Amino acid sequence: MDNKQKDPNNHKPNNEGDRGKQIGTAVIISLALILLFSWVYNTISNSQYTQTTYSDFMEAKETGNLEEVEIRLDRILYMTREEAAKDPAQQRACYTGLPVGDYMALANELEAMGVKVDVPIVEDNSMIISILYYVMMFAILFFFMRSLTRRMGGDGMMGGFGKSKAKVYMEKQTGVTFKDVAGQDEAKESLQEIIDFLHNPQKYTAIGAKLPKGALLVGSPGTGKTLLAKAVAGEADVPFFSISGSDFVEMFVGMGASRVRDLFQQAQKVAPCIIFIDEIDAVGRSRDNRYGSNSEQEQTLNQLLNEIDGFEPSKGIVCLAATNRPEILDKALLRPGRFDRRIIVDRPNLQGRLDTLKVHTRKIKLSEDVDLRKIAQATAGAVGADLANLVNEAALRAVRKGRKAVNQEDLLVSFETVIAGTEKKNTVLTDMEKRLVAYHEVGHALVAALEKHSQPVSKITIVPHTSGALGYTMQMPEEEKFLSTADELRTELRTLVGGRAAEAVVFGVQTTGASNDIQRATSLARAMVSQYGMSEKLGLMSTASVSNQYLDGQAYMDCSQTTAYEVDQEVKQILDSAYADAKRILTENRSLLDEISEYLLVKETITGDELMAYVNADKQRLPEAETEE
Repeated sequence: MDNKQKDPNNHKPNNEGDRGKQIGTAVIISLALILLFSWVYNTISNSQYTQTTYSDFMEAKETGNLEEVEIRLDRILYMTREEAAKDPAQQRACYTGLPVGDYMALANELEAMGVKVDVPIVEDNSMIISILYYVMMFAILFFFMRSLTRRMGGDGMMGGFGKSKAKVYMEKQTGVTFKDVAGQDEAKESLQEIIDFLHNPQKYTAIGAKLPKGALLVGSPGTGKTLLAKAVAGEADVPFFSISGSDFVEMFVGMGASRVRDLFQQAQKVAPCIIFIDEIDAVGRSRDNRYGSNSEQEQTLNQLLNEIDGFEPSKGIVCLAATNRPEILDKALLRPGRFDRRIIVDRPNLQGRLDTLKVHTRKIKLSEDVDLRKIAQATAGAVGADLANLVNEAALRAVRKGRKAVNQEDLLVSFETVIAGTEKKNTVLTDMEKRLVAYHEVGHALVAALEKHSQPVSKITIVPHTSGALGYTMQMPEEEKFLSTADELRTELRTLVGGRAAEAVVFGVQTTGASNDIQRATSLARAMVSQYGMSEKLGLMSTASVSNQYLDGQAYMDCSQTTAYEVDQEVKQILDSAYADAKRILTENRSLLDEISEYLLVKETITGDELMAYVNADKQRLPEAETEE
C-alpha cells in the first residue's frame, strides 16, 4: 500500500470546508461574546440604580423633590432631595423610562425649577460612531477567535470539542515492527492473521471467511500491549489511529460520542487501517451498578458499539484495544462480532526475557563478560518495561564509573537497585543492630541452604538500601518454573520466617526488621489455604477470588464469617509450624549460624558460593564428629 496517503487529521489550509467551519465558529463565538458583554454591562449599570415608574418621577417633579436629573437617550436618571441629603456612600439614584417626545422641553422646564439637568449631546454622526464601535469590537473578537479555533482544530462548535484526538501514524513514523517486540511470540502469532488479512483480504473473502472486527490485548502494565499494536501497523504498512479511552470522556454530555463518530469517519477515508484504543476500560466499563456509571460514558460506549457494528470487515478496518482490567468491561463490548478475540500479552518466560534483553541492549555497548541469560534468570516475573529500565540503569552506572561499556556487574547492581534501591552509605548502625541484621539475613540464607526444594542463595548483604531494607538475601532460581508443590511452598515459608527465628534463637528478641517477611509469609500461607486447596482442614474448598489479576492480583474472601475464621486459624497454624521448623533448623546448626554471621559482619556482603562453602565444610566435619563419639 502507498505510504503517501493524506493524513485526515492534518487539516490543510486550502480546504474550503474546514475553513468555512472555522470562520463560522469564530463568527458565532464573537457574536455570543458581544451579547454577553452587553448583557453584563447593562446588568452592572442597572444594579447601581433603583428602578421606578415614570409616574414616580413626575410626582417628585411636581412636589419639587428633584435634586439632579440626567436625561439619556433611553432613560432618565434622577436623585431626590432626600437621597442627596444622605451620606455620599449611602446615596442611591433612581431611573425610569424616557417617553417619546421633545426631551429638551422637559430639560428646560426642570432648569426653570432650579434642578441640575444634564442632557445628552446628540451629533449627526453619533449613530455612525456607535455602529463603528460595535463593528470594531466584533472585528477584534473575530480575529482572536479565528486564530484560537485554527489552533484548536476549528472543527465544529467551541473549537472542536467533538473532534477526535486520534493521531495517525504511518509505518515510517512508528518505526516499530515485530523485530522490536520480544518475549510475546504467542501474541505475535495471533496478530499475524490480522496483518495477513490487511495485506491480502481477497484470500479470505474468496472462501467466505470474515476476520474478527476487534481484538482485545489483555495483560499486565508494561508487557508491551501498545508496542504490539504499533508493530501490527508497521508490519501491515497501514495507517494507525491511536487514542486513549480517557480521551473520549468529557464533562460535556455527547462530546465523547461525537469523537467516536469522527474517529471512525477518519478511518473509513484511509481504509485499510488500524484503530487502537488504549485503556479501553475508561470508556468500556460495565454499565451495571456494581462499578458505577454515568450518562456520558454510556452514550460514548453505545456509540462505539454502533460504529463497530456499522463497518464491514471487507473494508479493512481493524479495531485493537488494550486493557489490564478485562473483568470490568461491558459484556456487549466482548460479544461475538465486536471485540471477540482476546489476546493475552503475558509476562515473558526465561527465553522471552532473554530475547527482550537482547532487544534493549542492541544499541548498548556491552563488555565481553556480560551474560544476559543470568540476568534473565534473576529477573523472573519482570515485564518488558522493567527490563528496559534495568538496562538503562546499567548504562547510567557505567557512565558514572567512567567506563565506555556496560559489564555484568553493572547489570546485576542495576537489578538490585530496582528491587532494593541504592545503597545508603551514610546510615550508621550500632554494633548491636548490625549483629541483629547479620544473624537475621544469615537465618534466611541458612534455612534455604539446608532445606530441599529451595532456590539457591546468590547474595547476602547487610548494607542498608534506600528502599528501607537494612539488608537482604537474594535467591536466584536455577530454572524457570511454572508450578509449585506444597512442599516447595512450605520451604519458602520456612525461609521467610528464618530471619525472625534467628533473632529468637540467638538473642531471644523480636525486631521490626521482619515485618516484610511476615507480610509475605502470611500472604503465601493464606493463598495456600484459600486458593490452592492445600489445607488439611478445609481441603479443596476455595474461599477467595482474585480480581484485577493483571494489576495487584489481590484476593478477596468469598465465604461466610465462620469459614473466614477457620481460614485464619489454618493460616496461623501453617505459619506457626513453619516458624517452629525454622527455629529447629537453626538451633541444630547454631555453630554454623554463628560462623557465617561473624564472617558476614566482617565482609558485609557475601556470595552464595561463599555461603555454600561453609555449609559443605560443615557437612564434611559432621561424620568425623560422629566417629569420635
